[in-house]
Amino acid sequence: MEVEKVRVLLAVLEEGSLSGAAEALGYTPSGLSRSIAALEQETGFPLLHREHRGVRPTAACRELLPAMWQLLSAQRQYRQQADALRGLEQGRLAIGCAYSSFLPELARTLAVFSAVHPGIRAELSEGSSSEISAAIREGRVDLAIISRREGDFDWMPLRQDQLVAVLPSRHPLAGCAAYPVERFAADDFIEILPQKETDNSRLFDRLSLRPRTRFSCGDTLSALSMVEAGLGVTLVNALLLENWPGRAAVLPLDPPQPVEIGVAVLSRAAASPAAREFLHLLSGEPRGATAG
Repeated sequence: MEVEKVRVLLAVLEEGSLSGAAEALGYTPSGLSRSIAALEQETGFPLLHREHRGVRPTAACRELLPAMWQLLSAQRQYRQQADALRGLEQGRLAIGCAYSSFLPELARTLAVFSAVHPGIRAELSEGSSSEISAAIREGRVDLAIISRREGDFDWMPLRQDQLVAVLPSRHPLAGCAAYPVERFAADDFIEILPQKETDNSRLFDRLSLRPRTRFSCGDTLSALSMVEAGLGVTLVNALLLENWPGRAAVLPLDPPQPVEIGVAVLSRAAASPAAREFLHLLSGEPRGATAG
């Protein structure tokens, strides 16, 4: 199986159409269609549902996607190591970040890295820790700053954070020392990133607690604005509030709910040369250091 055919298929799924992928990759539509047909023939079953509005993966294709991403990741690592042996530097470095507070540090590290390695194309993406950890396992992301998730990752701890409750200033508990976790079941709750696994949803699942969700939104800033308007309470990571000038009560939880944040990589020893170099810069470790 040629890796290029897999790359073409993944591009089709990312673009949502054969024509969009052909344009993005510089293929002719007929050439791209032949590549997909050849891959389906090699695989032994259809990989795409072709519809009027575009394409979508078959159920069997969805099961193969993690392996496809890992195949591309292995090819990228091979090319980077071969280039390094030839004295060349080129390739791609994919970095994920679940917490906007770390973006300035990542950007500064990336500036240093790019000055030394101008041939490496870097991509920085954001998402929830669960989304990004899945991307690491599938080989779509080389390394990321996330809260700790299950999985056989190499882990470099950065910070011990806490989940905190944010209350309207007139809330009856606004002046208290802590917010009882079970109170989320009684107060109007503002949910962030509904239907996604987050630090918040994992806490509620762990405690078998169902918050009284009345509002939902797609980001922390929107939730905080809704709290300031008196619409309810929300739950956030404390580090996201460090530069927030809002007028609301921020209380630790009772009992406390710590969150470990760090840098995750699938395997530091097996990571690409670019990923290992970026980790050295980010951690300040001497060259050759490894994480357990």
